[in-house]
Amino acid sequence: MGDALGSDLISDLPQSIVESILVRLPIRDAVKTSILSSKWRYKWASITQLVFDEKCVDSCSDRDVVEKSVVKFITRLLFLHQGPIHKFQITISYLQSCPEIDQWILFLSRNDIKELVLELGEGEFFRIPSCLFNCKKLSRLELFRCELDPPLSFKGFLCLRSLNLHQVLISPDAIEGLISNCPLLESLSLSYFDSLALSIRAPNLKYLYLEGEFRDICLDDTPLLVEISVAMYMTDDIAEHFEQSASCNFLKFLGGVPNLERLVGHIYFTKYLSIGNDPGCLPIIYKNLEIIELNQVSFEDMKEILVVLRLITSSPNLKELQISGSSNIPSATDAPDLDFWEKECSSKCRLSHLRVVQLTDMCGVPHEMELIKFLLASSPVLETMSIIPCVYVVESQLKMLTELVKFRRASAKAEIVFVRE
Repeated sequence: MGDALGSDLISDLPQSIVESILVRLPIRDAVKTSILSSKWRYKWASITQLVFDEKCVDSCSDRDVVEKSVVKFITRLLFLHQGPIHKFQITISYLQSCPEIDQWILFLSRNDIKELVLELGEGEFFRIPSCLFNCKKLSRLELFRCELDPPLSFKGFLCLRSLNLHQVLISPDAIEGLISNCPLLESLSLSYFDSLALSIRAPNLKYLYLEGEFRDICLDDTPLLVEISVAMYMTDDIAEHFEQSASCNFLKFLGGVPNLERLVGHIYFTKYLSIGNDPGCLPIIYKNLEIIELNQVSFEDMKEILVVLRLITSSPNLKELQISGSSNIPSATDAPDLDFWEKECSSKCRLSHLRVVQLTDMCGVPHEMELIKFLLASSPVLETMSIIPCVYVVESQLKMLTELVKFRRASAKAEIVFVRE
């Protein structure tokens, strides 16, 4: 009995199990295990995942002191580390650009780094050193508030599967080259880019997230995409560029993604898709598309309405639909083109799998009501339609309700939930 109590079972565990325990601890606590016993003094030094956050050093009111403590802690830890480092992550808001970060990245480039996340605080953008492009085994790269300038000799990250660039200064040619030279890339996230015209060639890409001021987006070679989320910000220059565009944005963006399963469009997305010549009947059917979320749709713009309708009717297996409105009420109320719905919506059109519809910021303008009418009449298995009216149209809510109860429902089980906030 005494021998059992005296034995150190944890210290005798295989190193792989010890490491799985240590990587689940905050890095600061993992290093502190060195004081447990002589056996534990350097067990932390061979862990392959190093994650540094706000709590890796003691906090105090003097930001400069804390920053110096962080730099010293990370530098010393890397100096004592033994073996490969597969994951290195810094997410520290008070850490600014400093020369030591160059040395850290150089060290990582020589230690089989596979995942690198670098998120520094506000201030001067950190210029990524060229040694980053020697990290041949990188599979995940996330950079925030950095300058990135790939050297001419750079041939790509051949193992990279996930790329996230947030507020990164990089030339349009460089970012297109970076994407196209990562043949295994599956997930791409670009946010807070200014006036970027982007062509994406990534044959294995599955997940795409875009946010920023985009002058143009063309998905040239992305046949495996299953999820897209886009938020576009509009400036006067970009709006003028849109007005002058003649090519069909809908086909440039969504004409080559037959495997799409989820589409989320935030601000100005349907406006962007509506620019250019009307493609007529789409040359593509989205057989796998089950979820569509479109935000801030303008129901006084017939081209935007047509975009919404084309997406819905080209998705035979659609299950969930979310739309929020953004209508100029006086303009949208004057709707002389109501015969549009009879022309574009065949009585044979069936949304055979649509079960959930959520409509928010509805003003009760004619084209909104026609969309609701179409969805109710075309969805035989619809279970719930939630309608949240715009807070600025209190006086027309009763009129909306009166019209809603008159609409024919293809589904006997369809429940309309009218939420008055």
